[in-house]
Amino acid sequence: MRYLPLFADLEGRGCLVRGGGENAARKLRLLLRAGARPTVVASVANAEIRALARDGKVRVAQGADGMPDLSPRGLAAYALIVVADADSDTAEAYAAAARNANVLVNVVDRPDLSTIVFPGIIDRDPVLVAIGSSGAAPTLVRRLREQIEALLPSRLGRLAQFAQRFRTAVANIQPDSGRRRFWETFFDGPVARLVLDGREHQATNAMLRLVNSGTAPSPEGSVALVGVGPGDPDLLTLRALRAMQDADVIVYDRLIGDQILDYARRDAERIYVGKARGNHAMSQEEINTTLVAQAGAGHRVVRLKGGDPFVFGRGGEEMTHLQAAGIAVEIIPGITAATGCAAAAGLPLTHRDYASGVTFVTGHMRNGAAEPDWAVLAATRYTLVIYMGVATAGVIGDRLVAHGMRPATPVAVIENGNRPEQIVARGTLATLGTIVAGHGIVGPALIVIGDVAALARESVLDVDTRTQAYAQA
Repeated sequence: MRYLPLFADLEGRGCLVRGGGENAARKLRLLLRAGARPTVVASVANAEIRALARDGKVRVAQGADGMPDLSPRGLAAYALIVVADADSDTAEAYAAAARNANVLVNVVDRPDLSTIVFPGIIDRDPVLVAIGSSGAAPTLVRRLREQIEALLPSRLGRLAQFAQRFRTAVANIQPDSGRRRFWETFFDGPVARLVLDGREHQATNAMLRLVNSGTAPSPEGSVALVGVGPGDPDLLTLRALRAMQDADVIVYDRLIGDQILDYARRDAERIYVGKARGNHAMSQEEINTTLVAQAGAGHRVVRLKGGDPFVFGRGGEEMTHLQAAGIAVEIIPGITAATGCAAAAGLPLTHRDYASGVTFVTGHMRNGAAEPDWAVLAATRYTLVIYMGVATAGVIGDRLVAHGMRPATPVAVIENGNRPEQIVARGTLATLGTIVAGHGIVGPALIVIGDVAALARESVLDVDTRTQAYAQA
């Protein structure tokens, strides 16, 4: 380890920045956020630095008369020197002077001249995460920062501040041995989740009850109904990802691919409740019972839903059942299959020239259930998106034609949208059943009917290629 990671307190302290361009401006933003009092030495300063000077946030010394005294006595007023824009000789002169005066120095893109380097910073004040590569790979540091940034809740700093407010009170009621356990349980518990959700008033009342009772918060079970989109892990929302990382139990079905599960907490218990047409691994009633039982045991349960929980995902039924059982429920929306698959196929669901609206319907016709109002659907000028319509595709096409929709209306069938094995097959409403049967489409698939379907990029894989792509996914 060449560099020892430290956090410097620069509040009210002087810092010297050499340079007036973008590199200098980037460093100034960080120094100002840390409360430093920067002095800028530059022959020419850019618009941002000049604006900071006008606002009194930095002092700019320009021209030969503004050159600093680089003697140890002249540099004694500075806690840090940053050389952002300078030729090699000037940079070396500043670095040598800083070392001679025992002042920390950073020369941008010259770790060999620097005694400190600026890390990649994730700021959830007062929580800070710093990532460094000893100056070897700044682009890698930036990418790591982006990945870690996505994992951390936006209100993490508020949670740290909230905990700080109660540190003394907890210390007064908890012995040393119990204090650590209290805080470990707190940060994994319901009060912390209230803070992270932005409900600090409720969190304060709950925390006061805990402190007054003198006991640590007990685990409280909950269920998050999480939409994971149409299958591509890159389309997961940050909130969904955090829920999956925090879960004690993951409940999932066949619409959730292995790639999605790779992003879940590794040691979480996984319960498969897959359902397919005519082959139910677990009925909806059994799924509801499982969710209640797991949450009732104090577990944080995540129920993964393909697409969005509230768009043909039966999330409403599960939410109602859980609420009736007194279980806390969180709804985390996802990119629904219609928007995700349409985007993957280059198919706009609405278009000023073709469709001013879109209608979502299910093609799953249960025994005894009323069929859709075909006359209304056939007369609409909106794009028609049909979920779960593969098994009844031929019937859907026939019904719509019989009720007046043009047989030549374009259609697109998107199977395994946003996955490596995705196929997009195009045709007309009159041939909808033939398209599905001819390409061996079995689902999960989405049917798009309307003039916009003609804009879809057709991509039909042969059987061998599809099998190979599926094996590699």
